[in-house]
Amino acid sequence: MKSIETYFPALTAQQKQQFEALSDLYTQWNARINVISRKDIHNLYPHHVLHSLSIARYVRFTPGSVIMDAGTGGGFPGIPLAIFFPEVQFILLDSIGKKIRVAKEVAEAVGLKNVETVHARAEDEKRRFHFIVSRAVMPLPELVRITRKNISPAQVNALPNGIICLKGGDLTAELRPFRQIAEVVPLSDFFSEPFFQMKKLVYVPLS
Repeated sequence: MKSIETYFPALTAQQKQQFEALSDLYTQWNARINVISRKDIHNLYPHHVLHSLSIARYVRFTPGSVIMDAGTGGGFPGIPLAIFFPEVQFILLDSIGKKIRVAKEVAEAVGLKNVETVHARAEDEKRRFHFIVSRAVMPLPELVRITRKNISPAQVNALPNGIICLKGGDLTAELRPFRQIAEVVPLSDFFSEPFFQMKKLVYVPLS
């Protein structure tokens, strides 16, 4: 939790309480439904919460924006972003029922009114969103193919509508179709922890 407050010192008291509550909630749920590697649950804040919040270091979503978290799993990056952006609506979608149940229960437990959880495949979601966010859920060309239909033509942010995803490793092949338009940001630009040395944020405008 200390790392969250270090990088985001302007959090409200309510946001701090919500972030602090995530530790016990995910520890309890993860013992029942494995949404985070059991070896990694003690790294919840740096490896999962702070990683998710790297999107908040890249863009400040305008109040009223609507964001879909495709393949949210247990709620990452959607739940940390929903805490950080209380005036932005987040739709958390996953095709695995037990994982989306965890996301739903955690969101309700911390009192998030701006989160909707959906048990479905991204292919079947028809609504439009200003941004699609995801965390290493599938190769970028596949994600673009599946979710391009969901990008709204209506612009409300300074950043054009599109996909923002969190990735690791060699992205050469994934980025080849988008090399003219994609922006790749090393997360070491945002955070000093060793975990982020090989992590990247990829933004593909699709408006």
